[in-house]
Amino acid sequence: MYNNFITNIFKKTMRNYKELIKSFTEEDYKSGLVNLHIHTNYSDGKGDFAKFIKDSGKFKAISISDHNTIQGYSENEINDNVIPAVEFDVWCGYIFMHLLAYGIDFKSEELKPFLAKSKKETEMDIVRIFAKRDIKKLITAIHNAGGIAVIAHPACCWAFSLDRFFKKLKSLGLDGAEVYYPYSRHRGVIKFHTVEAVKKFAQKYDLIMTGGTDLHTEKLFN
Repeated sequence: MYNNFITNIFKKTMRNYKELIKSFTEEDYKSGLVNLHIHTNYSDGKGDFAKFIKDSGKFKAISISDHNTIQGYSENEINDNVIPAVEFDVWCGYIFMHLLAYGIDFKSEELKPFLAKSKKETEMDIVRIFAKRDIKKLITAIHNAGGIAVIAHPACCWAFSLDRFFKKLKSLGLDGAEVYYPYSRHRGVIKFHTVEAVKKFAQKYDLIMTGGTDLHTEKLFN
């Protein structure tokens, strides 16, 4: 339904994913027409990557952002309304966080050192929390791979000051923040900041505001 719409946008932007993502509205995310945070069985999700791609035509745009791996993109063809992505586990000082990389060239050699070396690094929290990625080098690699770096579910980040945290990330090259996120299940329990604060500081530091459901189920639709 939305394939022609997205194809035209891609042609106009010459696959400038940054401008495409900037064009999405709050209503796009809240209505579910755009979902930029989806996991499959290539990491800790239950859904089939290829089936999600097949079903993606009912969306304006989706991103499958498996943890620390782009294997799904290497092994499957994708539609024009699918924005390549990966979600990295990384530390920023004393704060553990997830960094979404959108619009990346998944064949980039510079990204390879940051990718998982085993399946456990894509699905087990106890393994992923010991990530040793250098956040500054990671953001640089994302940019050099043609992508943008977006902090995932920032209200869950244990930062004493969200303002200072965003300021530091911006200085490291952060492009965006996941503002339209449901904070359901355990994310709602470990939330340290309000969604309103996330939006406030995303605007203050001129960050692209993205959104997604962090889907881990077998079906792409509710």
